[in-house]
Amino acid sequence: MKQLTEQQITDNWTDLRTIINNTFTGDRLEKLNKMYDDLEDRMVVAPASGKAAFHNAMVGGYVEHILHVVNMSQQIRDTWESNGATINFTNEELVFAALHHDLGKVGDLEGNDYYVVQDNDWRVKNMGEIYTHNAELSSYMNVTDRSLYILQHYKIDMTEWEYLGLMLTDGLYEDANEKYLKGYNPAWRLKSNIAYILHQADMMATHTEYDEWHRQDKKESVKVQKSVNNIKAAVDSEVKEKFNTESTDAKDIFNELFGEAKKWFIF
Repeated sequence: MKQLTEQQITDNWTDLRTIINNTFTGDRLEKLNKMYDDLEDRMVVAPASGKAAFHNAMVGGYVEHILHVVNMSQQIRDTWESNGATINFTNEELVFAALHHDLGKVGDLEGNDYYVVQDNDWRVKNMGEIYTHNAELSSYMNVTDRSLYILQHYKIDMTEWEYLGLMLTDGLYEDANEKYLKGYNPAWRLKSNIAYILHQADMMATHTEYDEWHRQDKKESVKVQKSVNNIKAAVDSEVKEKFNTESTDAKDIFNELFGEAKKWFIF
């Protein structure tokens, strides 16, 4: 199972704050830094999901996922643009939406984490639930709604493209997005590609993180199997050496094991 080191977690947090300070300015930067200062203790250790079968269900997984989406959204934007797509949004708008599309996974404003460690061993072993949703959250909201709620709490303004990009990053995995993404009236079509680009970046990051997790699991399985094989070989070698099985027939081995026992039980 993939785990981040303490140094990796620290470096990721530094990278996140650097992106914020290099991208935003003025009053909005001040408000963003206030929010990130307040949420730091929880955000830095938050997972990106609850199940091993999803992605980054580990300490520090949230921040790593956000960094991936920020980076990949810019790569995908460049690919769209180089192939003739209209890019009518700024890099600041793209980064803002990428940074905050999963903000609700940090938890509520009362100090309750969105995810808590799953303490049911059966569910961990059989369902891969590393974390579970926190029943102590102040109220039920989906992740996107809570993200928007937290941003408005800190009075952080956003542009129309930022709002739509953030809200639609989950694509059709969120039922509320259907009218935006499956509209058959040409007048209702999205007038910016930012949401499509963010969704692709989120999917790319999610699947990349899962693949990395899966490869790590396979490496661990190979390592365990190698250890088992080494133990078996050592035991087999010891048995052969003790009983000289390569030159001794089964009767001799039996006598070696049990022959003397007859004397022990003769009265």
